Amino acid sequence: MRILLNIIWLIFGGLWLALGYFAAGLICCILIITIPFGIASFRIGIYALWPFGKTTVDKPTAGTMSLIGNVIWILVAGIWLALGHIATALAMAVTIIGIPLAVANLKMIPISLMPLGKEIVPVDARPSHL
Repeated sequence: MRILLNIIWLIFGGLWLALGYFAAGLICCILIITIPFGIASFRIGIYALWPFGKTTVDKPTAGTMSLIGNVIWILVAGIWLALGHIATALAMAVTIIGIPLAVANLKMIPISLMPLGKEIVPVDARPSHL
């Protein structure tokens, strides 16, 4: 079922969302100081291509610098990417088949707003206490 949902996702919105993340990543890699933002954007872009079967968890090593970076990210790119997820979720929710895709879109909003200090892992590898 995950493969089918991922294929439908890729065709009806995942590719466009991933391209948005990749564009943000390229822009962020222009300056040396913003390369960590670019890397995070590329990481989330790959997640946006094939999201079913994956989840996000907090990195245990995340600290104050991740928090500061996330605040900067929200102001620069996070709001626009989150709005892209909302728009895509609304479009996908029009059909019954698209409802799970819309829910997945809405679940990606937190990582689109605060990507630093997060890790993308397979659902099966998620710690049991979560």
